[in-house]
Amino acid sequence: MLPVINKRAIELGILVGLALNCEIAPVNVFARKSYFYPDLPKGFQISQYDLPLAVNGYLDINTGGDSKRVRIRRVHLEEDTGKLIHARNASASLVDLNRAGVPLLEIVSEPDMLSVDEVRAYATQLHAILRYLGVNSGDMEKGVIRFEANVSVRAVGTDVLNTRTEIKNLNSFRALTRSVEYEIARHSQIYKAGGSVEQQTLGWNEAKGETVSQRSKELAEDYRYFPEPDLPPLQIEREWVEKIRAELPELPAARKQRLLDAGLNNYDAGVLVAEPTVAAFFDQAVQAGTSAEPNVEPKSIANWLTSQLFGLINDAEIDLESVPVTPSALVELIRIVEGGQINATSGRDVLREMVESGAAPADVIRAHGLQQVSDEAPIAAAVQQVLADNPEQVEQYLAGKDTLSNWFFGQVMRSMRGQSNPQVVRLLLEEALQQLSS
Repeated sequence: MLPVINKRAIELGILVGLALNCEIAPVNVFARKSYFYPDLPKGFQISQYDLPLAVNGYLDINTGGDSKRVRIRRVHLEEDTGKLIHARNASASLVDLNRAGVPLLEIVSEPDMLSVDEVRAYATQLHAILRYLGVNSGDMEKGVIRFEANVSVRAVGTDVLNTRTEIKNLNSFRALTRSVEYEIARHSQIYKAGGSVEQQTLGWNEAKGETVSQRSKELAEDYRYFPEPDLPPLQIEREWVEKIRAELPELPAARKQRLLDAGLNNYDAGVLVAEPTVAAFFDQAVQAGTSAEPNVEPKSIANWLTSQLFGLINDAEIDLESVPVTPSALVELIRIVEGGQINATSGRDVLREMVESGAAPADVIRAHGLQQVSDEAPIAAAVQQVLADNPEQVEQYLAGKDTLSNWFFGQVMRSMRGQSNPQVVRLLLEEALQQLSS
């Protein structure tokens, strides 16, 4: 069959280019790599080179509080190849052609990353953007996104980059960072010994923690690019670009800044924008928090989401999309806790059952009799009973051992099965102890 340009792939490519602040080329051309590909049935790959879809973009990253701009050279479309499986201890390879010919988007950065931390920050930020745009599921284990790192080192005090090597098909952030660290160390050791680095394409052996040579690295000339004769030049009208621009969602960096402006700290904001589903859940919870009185502050929602709900989700080995707790239900629970109807400890127990059963917080509280007691009469009686039952501790307190007040507090809370209002307990206990001291 003759190749056909996939319109939706072009639209998604333009969307990515716009999100990365690129210029969208009005005319771009598909090219044929006249170079043998054993994992493509026709033996060559269709790609873009001289006139790609998008050029001259950038992505701002943050490491250790410092912001840095990484330039994007181009965003171009090509066809994916099959998957070669090299049998161990055998002179044969298998090929899985299932994905051969499927549209693939390649994003090429400039050599602006100067540390492994910057590499990871760039990769995670790019990964998040692609997920926010809905152009990629982000499931790296399935190979739907792969990183290929070009590594070179230079002597201190010079601007000359030495020979580079390329590590292919890295499908996890761990593999990316470990392989780059390994190559930096390998290059440095070779140069310190007076040797030279060979330009080559490498694979990464995760089990051994080392790179393995695959082939000598080709230059662009080796691919012998020429215009694909079966595909005409693609003309992209400005109206089409602007229509796609209107589809851009709020991206992670902008969303994070909005959360910072709302009073969240940098850590919480970063956690909440890392995944689109988490960010959407939080936004819906914030909206629910302002839809009724008393309002629930975004900071309080963030605390319950990151410190409580996330922990329960991890223990249950499910994701946020599968948990039967809605944003409004979480806010309802927070409102109940902050209103003094139950204490924070009981609130965590209620949330655990909500995760397990999907029940409403009020129903869980009612079923287990967890309503917090704020009536002073039963709490005052409990305080007097604890003091009467522990005369030795009361004598020690009156002799100057003030820290026993916390022990008395714990005894009162235990006698009330944790359902008494801690503020009321503290107030009435202090009053009783002052009366004993006078």
